[in-house]
Amino acid sequence: MVKNNFVFSGKTIFFIGAHPDDIELGCGAFIANIANQSDVFCITLSDNQKNPSLKNLVEEHYTSMEILQVKRENVYLGEFTTRRFIHDRQEILEYLISLKNKLNPDVVFVHTVSDLHQDHGVVTSESMRAFRGVSLLGYDVIRSSHGFSPTLLAEVREEDVEKKIASLAAYRSYQDKYYFSEELTRAILIRNGALAERQYAEGFDIMRVVASFSH
Repeated sequence: MVKNNFVFSGKTIFFIGAHPDDIELGCGAFIANIANQSDVFCITLSDNQKNPSLKNLVEEHYTSMEILQVKRENVYLGEFTTRRFIHDRQEILEYLISLKNKLNPDVVFVHTVSDLHQDHGVVTSESMRAFRGVSLLGYDVIRSSHGFSPTLLAEVREEDVEKKIASLAAYRSYQDKYYFSEELTRAILIRNGALAERQYAEGFDIMRVVASFSH
């Protein structure tokens, strides 16, 4: 049986995260699914380079994005200090507005409002200010979420799932973290797929949709 899908689209899509790995954890399969259809920009506000144990993280991030087929020139890494975003709210807002004015995104993905991490919350609230008039969807990073319940389920393919798993495996610095487990990643995508009556889906919550209706 063929199911009817709600279809949404955009030429320029932003994915915004606080730290390297956030975007891939929350959106990796979906990015792989749309990478050849839209101009995808991945914007991470902290490169985490003030942590001496993460000296390889930047290159791991670029490798991860390459696996998802995001062009290197479309990967932005900021230098805001991890766990200090609350003190840099205005600078973060101005940084996001500058990217909005430069690239004019059609859809923006950020951390879900259900995320408890202090940096993630700042990214979301400042994105809601910076991208007024733009559709805004929230993704989940399971290690810091509380009560996330997706209200938009985007179908993805087996090959997208495999790319997400491979992109997370590129983070050798984090391979001891439970939330990088292949089994957990696949289980989340299967669970979201079950909610949508599909094999796999990436889940998001809807913060703002700007749309027109056509028939």
